[in-house]
Amino acid sequence: MSRYRGPRFKKIRRLGVLPGLTKKRPRLGSDRRKTFRSTKRSQYRRRLQQKQKLRFHYGITERQLLKYVRIARKAKGSTGQVLLQLLEMRLDNILFRLGMAPTIPGARQLVNHRHILVNNRIVDIPSYRCKPQDIIMLRDEKKSKNLIQKSLDSSPRKKLPNHLTLDRLPRYKGLVKQIIDRRSVGLKINELVVIEYYSRQT
Repeated sequence: MSRYRGPRFKKIRRLGVLPGLTKKRPRLGSDRRKTFRSTKRSQYRRRLQQKQKLRFHYGITERQLLKYVRIARKAKGSTGQVLLQLLEMRLDNILFRLGMAPTIPGARQLVNHRHILVNNRIVDIPSYRCKPQDIIMLRDEKKSKNLIQKSLDSSPRKKLPNHLTLDRLPRYKGLVKQIIDRRSVGLKINELVVIEYYSRQT
């Protein structure tokens, strides 16, 4: 299973803010284990932490992330930028960025339970790669609408990234306008360090 089921605050304290994993924030001062050693990080540790940050934010396994890195290496353009585009264009992440789910695990559950249509077809694969002009909608069921409405009501309304639009009426409908650009990525990450981490495996 790619879904992380362990303590989420533990990962946030270690890796930093992971908006895709949980919308909660740890209390200030909850991590008192700051020592001199923590300031002198080795290059390997820094790469490992950035890789883990990417994994836990998007909720993917080590094998999945390695697969995405290999695809990005074969594509044209910057490997790091292509890697982030591949992850950001996953259906579960698109739902999260649209605000239709509070977290990426929550978005994955919506997809797995067949609540989501892409171009009027049910898609139950969270890793489905969305493309420009894809239309993402809810199934026309009361239960589906209630789930989305609960998420939208419980979360503060955020500005959508430039590559997405969302219409709430008459049905929740999201549109992927274009491939995401680097500035709109929803995670503070040094993707080049992640590529360096996998340099011997690709």
